[in-house]
Amino acid sequence: MRLLILCLATLLTLVPRDGMAKGEIAGQFDYYVLALSWSPNWCALEGDARRSPQCDSREDHGWIMHGLWPQFHRGYPSYCHTVQRPPSRSMTAEMADVMGTPGLAWHQWKKHGSCTGLSATDYYATSRAAYEVIERPAVFRKLTNDITLPASVVEAAFLKANPALSANGVTVTCKSRYIQEVRICLSKTLAPVPCGRDVIKDCTLDDALFTPIR
Repeated sequence: MRLLILCLATLLTLVPRDGMAKGEIAGQFDYYVLALSWSPNWCALEGDARRSPQCDSREDHGWIMHGLWPQFHRGYPSYCHTVQRPPSRSMTAEMADVMGTPGLAWHQWKKHGSCTGLSATDYYATSRAAYEVIERPAVFRKLTNDITLPASVVEAAFLKANPALSANGVTVTCKSRYIQEVRICLSKTLAPVPCGRDVIKDCTLDDALFTPIR
């Protein structure tokens, strides 16, 4: 009995509690999640306090790419063992226009890009292609004042701008009452696919905060 309890305790320590698997084999995943973050909201929540260059008043970032994440149907791999070389500083700097900062580009490669099986060059190229294949609704860039709105309105705007997407392939998240991200599920060829059950967790707020580009 003591041996059985010890074995069970060992197994429990090996099960990721947040759906994240660390150190998986690169290239083994089912689909991508493209995470688009509304930059002014992120700056209000975190970036301004960090003095992130992404939040500099001279920038006009709207929907930036938080990342392109390899995903399993349940859970996701991270920090994978890969034979690919990490990106150079120039490579991460070149992604700042769509990712906000080189630091985010580096972190996304380390945590997620390493799991794709792609080289850093190809991962960034695929990430940029995913970012560009999704039409980001222009209406959000026209806002001039802070507003509150149902999170479902943000999802509806993306669905209208991207007729190929379906409701089960898009989810909107909130954080501290702000709209946080729009997450879109894509195949390895960047075609729309349904999201897994652990990704489809829509924000249900009817009065989520949305900050305009200053």
